[in-house]
Parts: sequence; structure tokens; C-alpha cells
Amino acid sequence: MAKYRCVVCNYIYDEKIEGKKFQDLPDDWKCPVCNVFKDLFVPLKEKGEIEEIAETTVSDVLVDQMVGWGIKYVFGMPGTSVLGIIESIRKRDDIKYIQVRHEQSAAFMASAHGKLTGHVSVCLTIAGPGSTNLATGLYDAQLDHSPVLAITGMVKRQIIGPGSFQEIDQYSFFKPISVFDKTLMTRKQTIPLITLAIKHALIDGGVSHLGIPVDLQSKLHNDDVVPFEGNFPNNSISQPEIMVKKAARIMDVAQRPVIIIGFGAMGQGDNIVELAEKISAPIVTTFRGKGVIDEDHRLYVGSHGGIGSSVAAKLVRDSDLLVVIGCSFSDQSQIPEKRMVQIDINPMMIAKRHRVEAGLFGNSSVLVPQLKEKVKENKKDKYLDEIKNLKQEWLDLLQEEADSTKTPIRPQYIVKVLNDKIADDAIITLDVGENGWWLGRNFWMKKTQKMIFSGYLGSMAFSLPAAIAAQLVYPERQVICTAGDGGFSMIMADFMTAVKNKLPVKVFIFNNSELAMIRQEQLMENYPNYKTKLHSFDFARFAQNCGGVGIKVEKPEELEGAVDKALKSDKPVIVDIITDPVRFV
Repeated sequence: MAKYRCVVCNYIYDEKIEGKKFQDLPDDWKCPVCNVFKDLFVPLKEKGEIEEIAETTVSDVLVDQMVGWGIKYVFGMPGTSVLGIIESIRKRDDIKYIQVRHEQSAAFMASAHGKLTGHVSVCLTIAGPGSTNLATGLYDAQLDHSPVLAITGMVKRQIIGPGSFQEIDQYSFFKPISVFDKTLMTRKQTIPLITLAIKHALIDGGVSHLGIPVDLQSKLHNDDVVPFEGNFPNNSISQPEIMVKKAARIMDVAQRPVIIIGFGAMGQGDNIVELAEKISAPIVTTFRGKGVIDEDHRLYVGSHGGIGSSVAAKLVRDSDLLVVIGCSFSDQSQIPEKRMVQIDINPMMIAKRHRVEAGLFGNSSVLVPQLKEKVKENKKDKYLDEIKNLKQEWLDLLQEEADSTKTPIRPQYIVKVLNDKIADDAIITLDVGENGWWLGRNFWMKKTQKMIFSGYLGSMAFSLPAAIAAQLVYPERQVICTAGDGGFSMIMADFMTAVKNKLPVKVFIFNNSELAMIRQEQLMENYPNYKTKLHSFDFARFAQNCGGVGIKVEKPEELEGAVDKALKSDKPVIVDIITDPVRFV
């Protein structure tokens, strides 16, 4: 006959002595010593007090449901309050656990995974400090509408509240970061809460948080997995035909239309190009919209806003209609008030900053093809010639800026070399700072490439964790990570995560021994330069010490060979490029 031990007072319930099976006791039965419910008893092996791992536990059911709904990656650090979940993951081959060096990396990886795939991955960590370390990466996901599931361990249920070791109010902590925030307190909640968490992350576009007390994770539990099919709505949202026709009529009479596309237009590049060609409109992107179309297309004229091109700024300024697709109207995009047709999947984005003539709430994959069919073909030869000439002037300026003779190496030249050499289907991750500014302004994307960065939060240290996630998702593609020495040094320990997992990410560090973006901002605000200088560091030697490849570049003539060597390597690489912190010479 089996024995069961109370985890609070260590009282032993012996079925042989008591004459009744423990499982047959009523749910409201309580420990005769400390008065806790039977839920806080654990089975014992025959020879002692070592707890027996249940054949099927709450953690097993939790992981079963995650796998059943397509979750493939869990990022995090193991620890006391998540050991039950870690054990359930360990036993499976269909979900992969990536151990990181810092929980912030885990959250950034999960955020990047959501931005790249549109699907959920998990960041998993302990109660208290592990949970608080997730905050920056989760805020990045929340503000950029990237679906993420954060699972955190908690202290035992019977000691929640008084202030136990590593206990914080995790529910209140995660509330402002998440679209769904719950605590799993009973076994029967396992399937309902994990499915709701994944569903909210996907449908609401953001972070779902689930806290799980450590004592509950190993409790015996069986439940059937809820299938994915039949449990999600179709998001192919459209508008009545009369609304689409109204938008088309407005576009038909425009003489100088401009199409502005953001991240919400991803996947619609071909349809947008056909629409632009039909109405003779230049195409402008926001920063996050880079890569929606091939940027060498004759109608693409660059990005708008802080990293924008002069030709995009002029054409938008002189336009008589803006057709805005999938844009969030951040202050960085600087989209002006004009006569406007707008398409967005989020109804709160319609007329967010400016009144619109026609606001089409729905999925761009549905509405853009409909709009393309409704508009009249309108060839504007004079306007097209103007677009062509203005674009050539901009390209000539970029070519002039990419001076290959100056030392320290100019960022524009670094970007030009990367533009020439990286693969047409490369994944590019950017950090915040001068490196991101130059890539946004001077790099010309292919629609087969992907570029991600920390958008609304604008957090430093994003690009390396993002590159690691990208290489996991796309193992056969080049993953290019650019960072400044300031941002990279915040999270550099996770370069060892890339080495450990044999992920051949290519890191290009714009090493100017400076917080160069802050230096520039001080200059623009008429402040004296103060505390932006950084201690010099040899990142190439660091890469070698980690077991990767390190390449140092100090002269312009060394750059092309260094990039070639990095791209050919099958190991993680850091190319440490000594760079000029001065934005324009």
C-alpha cells in the first residue's frame, strides 16, 4: 500500500494503516496535523521520503498542450521554481529548450521569434529576479505586438503572501506588460489557462503571462490536449464593397499619390507593387516596413522619418494623397497630415493621428488585392520621370557617402559592403544606435530578406538574442547581426549561447568606443558632449575566447575580405570593425 507525505508538515498518510486509498479520500480531506488539503500531499517511494515523480504531471499536460499548438522553442534559465516544467521539457524531442546566460536574452529571443514567424514561443524562468529580468524583452514584444508566452515559476501555494524567499507579486508585476495574466492554482486549470494564454498572445498580439507555483508543477494530472484546429477565428477581415470603391475613387483622382507601407503590410509586396504601377505612385516604407518589397524596384524611394531618404521626404511632402498600409504612425515615421486612404488590421490605428478620407479596417492580404482591382489604371509619365530622377540623385549621394578611403572606417562604407555581399534571403537583426540608423537609411532590402529590431521600445541589446532566435528558426539561411559596441556589451555573454548551440550567426560590431547616438543627440540639443565615451574592448579576441571566430578590421581595405571570411564560416563570428563615431564628415 502506498504512502503520501504532506509537503507542509511532513505528516505521512499510510494507506495500509489508515485502511483507505489516498486517491479515494474526498477532495476536502485535510491533513490532521496542519490542516492543509490533500492536494499538498506527494507520493513516496517504498523506502523513504524521496518524492516520486508522477507518471503524468501538471507540467507534462502543460507541455503537451504547448506542443499541440505548435510551440517549438522555450528560452530561459533553469531554477528552483521551474524544475517541474524543465523536467517535462527534457523528456521530449518535439520542443527545444535554449538555455541563456541572462533572462533578458530569453525574452528578446521570444520577441524576435514572434516578429519573424507570427507564432508563439516561450520564455521560462523562476520566481522573483528571474521574472523581473524578463521585463525589457517582454515590453519590446508587447509594444511591437509580437506574440510571446512568458511562464514563470512561483513559490509554493501555501506560502504565497507573507514574503517568502524570491517571492514578488508576479501578477501585479506582469499586468502592465501583458494582454493576458493569470496564476495557475489548481490542476484542473492547466489546459484552460495555457490555451487561453496562447490564444490571447496570438489574437491580441502581445505577451501572455502564466505564473505556476512550484508545488503544483509535479502534481499528478491527466487531461486531453485541446486541438488547435477549430479553436481560432479567421482573421481574413474585409470591408463592404462600397467602402473599397470609395477608396478607389479617391485614388483615381489623385495626381501625386504616394503609397506608404509599414510592418503590417508584410507578405503583400507583389500586390502593393502592382497597385503602385497601376496608379503610378512611388512606394515609401516606414523603418519596420523595410523588406516588404524589393527596394531596388523603380518605384521604391526609401524610408520616411528619422532614417528616411530625402526623395521620400520630398515626394510625401508634395503629394496630394497618401495611401497608408499597415503603419502605426509612430512619431519616428513622421507621416504628415494629408488627404489619406488607410488600411489596417487594428481599428484603433485608423485615423490614429490624422483624419482619413477612407479608413479600411481589415487584413491587407484581403483589402490590397480588392483595392488593386477597383482602381483605374492611370499612367502619369511626368510624375514617373520625376520619381526616377529624384531617386537617382539619392542613390548618387549614398554612393558618394560610402567612401572606401577614410580611416576610421565610415559606417556608410560598412553598410555598402554588407549590401553587396550578404545573401538575398538573409535575416538581418539590428540594435538601437548608430548601426541601426545607418542600416535603416543606407541598406536596400530584398523582399526575400527579413529585418527585425526593437521598434517602439527602442531597446539596446536586442540584435544578438534576435539573431540567435533567427538562426534557430532559419538554420539554412544567413543571419546577420549588427550592433554598436555599447549595445553588444550589454548582452555579449549570450554569444556563448550561439557557440554552445552551434548557431553560425555573423555579428558585425560598429566599434567606435562611443555611445555615438547619444553623442549626436547631445550635439543636436546644444549640450556639451558628456559621458558617452566607452572603454575600448577587443571583441574579436572575446569571440575567439568563447570558441567562435573573431576578426578585427581597422583599415577600409581589410573590410571586404573580413566580410567574405565571416560569411563563409560555419561558426559564430564577430567582426569587430573600428568605426568613426562622427555621423557626417
